[in-house]
Amino acid sequence: MKITRRNFVKTGALVGGGVITNQIVSSKIFGQDADKGELIAVSTWGGTVKSSEKAYEFLKNGKNSLDAIEAGIRVAENDPTNSSVGYGGLPDEDGIVTLDASIMDWIGNAGSVAAMEGIKNPISVAKLVMQRTKHVMLAGDGAKKFALQNGFKEENLLTENSRKAWEEWKKKNPHGVNRVDEKNHDTIGMLAIDNSFNLSGGVSTSGMAWKIHGRVGDSPIIGAALFVDNEVGGAVSTGNGEFVMRTVGSFLVVEKMREGFSPQEACEYAIKRIYKTAKQNKDIQVGYLAVNKKSEVGAFSLYDGFSYAVAKGSETKVVKSKFLA
Repeated sequence: MKITRRNFVKTGALVGGGVITNQIVSSKIFGQDADKGELIAVSTWGGTVKSSEKAYEFLKNGKNSLDAIEAGIRVAENDPTNSSVGYGGLPDEDGIVTLDASIMDWIGNAGSVAAMEGIKNPISVAKLVMQRTKHVMLAGDGAKKFALQNGFKEENLLTENSRKAWEEWKKKNPHGVNRVDEKNHDTIGMLAIDNSFNLSGGVSTSGMAWKIHGRVGDSPIIGAALFVDNEVGGAVSTGNGEFVMRTVGSFLVVEKMREGFSPQEACEYAIKRIYKTAKQNKDIQVGYLAVNKKSEVGAFSLYDGFSYAVAKGSETKVVKSKFLA
């Protein structure tokens, strides 16, 4: 079952054997030295705990944070029960699964893909866009062509469960009325710090269920769903991407940390910025997750239910985020 802000309270305590705690000052979650960063992997939503564990395994084995991000996010992308990411993601109004992803390293290099069809692991394609081209983003058929040219195989991403869900939605909405299902947009965003104290981040999603074909949210947009500055920290977002894009959210979080805000304070600032324009719409959710170079973590969301996974030291925890309204 996918964790959303509506069912988190009922299901979160069972996810991955994680322990649910209240959000507290992040530098005290694991009792680390607040003056020194350390290995850490964090990801949006408690249901991605296995992704954080995989990324942290890479970090412990001496891999860099970029490779850890890719490995961790691929876990979510390959999980057919995750209806918001990768294989098994809910399709658009035409029954087509389209995927978005972005990745960014500690040097400031970035790559992304948008509205890509038929390729299971968009995070890996985004990484290759960053490493093998002079571009940042490839979209649609061009992204797919690039993936196939670089050894990826075309696959059917529409699982039987997702197909049945789409057919049921289609019966109720034959003309596309109420096409967007706000309950299904739980992007995985991930941040990691390696042994060299270098920070990387990544995001992957299948986007909103039943969206207009061709819709692209914030996930592949550097500065919106993802931003990393190795001197300061990094941030990722999840939820309704339209509101994140309008406020260039993750960039805003990092810039507030540059000004001296803690990760927690920076996430709260960015959510309050969104709330100014979104307070009339009670059926959306946006959450931010941030890490600074001291390995301090912050998270905040518009409404109750946002959670995140933290892998650090000898523990992996699922933490329930504070929220605004």
